[in-house]
Parts: sequence; structure tokens; C-alpha cells
Amino acid sequence: AAITKRAQIPFSVWLPIAISAPTPVSSLVHSSTLVTAGIYLIIRFNNFLIERSLNLFLFYLSIFTIFISGLIANFENDLKKIIALSTLSQLGLIIIILRIGFKFLSFYHLLTHAIFKSLLFIRAGIIIHIINNNQDIRLCGKLNEFIPFTIIRFYISSLSLIGFPFLAGFYSKDLIIEVI
Repeated sequence: AAITKRAQIPFSVWLPIAISAPTPVSSLVHSSTLVTAGIYLIIRFNNFLIERSLNLFLFYLSIFTIFISGLIANFENDLKKIIALSTLSQLGLIIIILRIGFKFLSFYHLLTHAIFKSLLFIRAGIIIHIINNNQDIRLCGKLNEFIPFTIIRFYISSLSLIGFPFLAGFYSKDLIIEVI
């Protein structure tokens, strides 16, 4: 149930499809409640999973999820689907950290991920609204001139997603690298 809720391979199909909802709902689905509930369930039952020797299985499943979602995101043109696929990659990273044995660190990255991902979805909704409810990234040219503050915030949340120094994603990912 947790793997399905977390949208891990082979159950990851529902997450990009759920993107068709309006942007505030997508933000709620992907960053705050639904997807993170599966991660939280795995964190809560971590000791049970370790006793049952499912660590290696979940570890490889997470690596495969990161690889497939990153590969699909490279060929996608829908803005919200790209953000959803990056959510899959981040959640795969959280499960890998959990499988290595750092429960509190995975929960910390889950919280920071929820913060910058919800900001990213809300800014994507503004961008989609500006380009006449179209989600195609090929039509997003020259938005710096029309909505500069929104684009700056979108860039900042994207930089936090990749772990740019002194942003929220940097601190959690740097702590992950230091611990490993």
C-alpha cells in the first residue's frame, strides 16, 4: 500500500495522470498529503521492514524509480508532469536514505521537499494561467518580461530542488551526502 501511495515503480503511472487537476490541488497532492503519506507510512514501519529483509528490494526499486522518472522527464513537454516526475525522483532519494538507515534524515528531506515542491507547483499554476491555461513548456518564452517576480520565485524553488547552496534543498541534500 505504501509503495502504491508513494507512486513507486511499477505503480507510478497514477502520479503524472493526477496532474490534470487544477494547480492548487496538484500542489496539495504532490507535496503535502497524498504522495508523502506513502513515505511517512514507510518511515513509520521502518523497523518492521528491516526485520522482514525488504531493505534491498526497496533500495533497488527506488533506484529504478529515480532512473525511469528522470528518463521520462527528459522527453516530456508538460510543465506539471515534469514537476511530478521530479517528485518521483526526490521520493526515490528519500527511500534510498531510509533504506541506508537514516530515518530522521529521510523525514527531514521529506519536509524540505514538501516546502519547495509546493512553491514550485503554485508558481507553475501562475505560469500556466498567464499562457492561457496551456501547460506546454515550449510556449513559455519571454515570461521574464511579464511576470518577473513569479519567474524569480520559480527559479529559486527550482534551484532548491537541485540543491543549490544556501537554499532548503541544499541543507538536506548536503546532510545526506555528509552522512553517507
